[in-house]
Amino acid sequence: MSHSHVRIGILVFPGSNCDQDCHHALTHVLGASAEFIWHKTETLPKLDAIVIPGGFSYGDYLRTGAIARFSPVMAPVVRFAEGGGLILGICNGFQILLEAGLLPGVMLRNRGLSFICRDVHVRVENSATSFTERLHEGQVLTLPIAHAEGNYYADYETLSSLNAQRRILFRYCTADGTVTPESNPNGSLENIAGILNDQGNVLGMMPHPERCAESILGNDAGKFILMSMLDKVRAGDHTSMPAARG
Repeated sequence: MSHSHVRIGILVFPGSNCDQDCHHALTHVLGASAEFIWHKTETLPKLDAIVIPGGFSYGDYLRTGAIARFSPVMAPVVRFAEGGGLILGICNGFQILLEAGLLPGVMLRNRGLSFICRDVHVRVENSATSFTERLHEGQVLTLPIAHAEGNYYADYETLSSLNAQRRILFRYCTADGTVTPESNPNGSLENIAGILNDQGNVLGMMPHPERCAESILGNDAGKFILMSMLDKVRAGDHTSMPAARG
């Protein structure tokens, strides 16, 4: 199934360092059309989806994502989300989505107060979403993480809502899919590795699917998350969003 007509915008902030990885995975591996969107952009081109990549936007000063949230590009991005456009935020992108209010909760320093860069196991909690339809519930993926602030926290009401609405998409787990304290790399509440907004069109996740999207890397589990998003757009469930001025 060709994704050549799917148009993806990849945001670029000062300090982004996974934008090229996302571009490679989406274009060279999966055959979509992707373009970089600079943080000072006030008008988005016509896009089918947006990816906010990982990195250290604005040097992670104040809090991760706190300054990026006020970049000119975020005003049209928020409207894109409100209009139903698909947005995938990865690592720092997840942190930016939290700061922008597009996802609930906050991100704290890792439990061990150190930067973690390694592969982890995550369990798919809901396969009936725009980002997980190529996966099955209970499936265990091996994905890389690389962060110092991945300790997700939310209040009781928010957590209850996330659980009740099945908006927790990924949880850290053991290789056999058991969710345990030991399998939680950063202290994240309820082993949460990725959550969805209430409309179902915005996903924030700490693991990096773009870093394991082709077999030459020894693991292509991440491509199924990206392909699910591309499939959803191609199927016409989410129409292209028109240009929006900030």
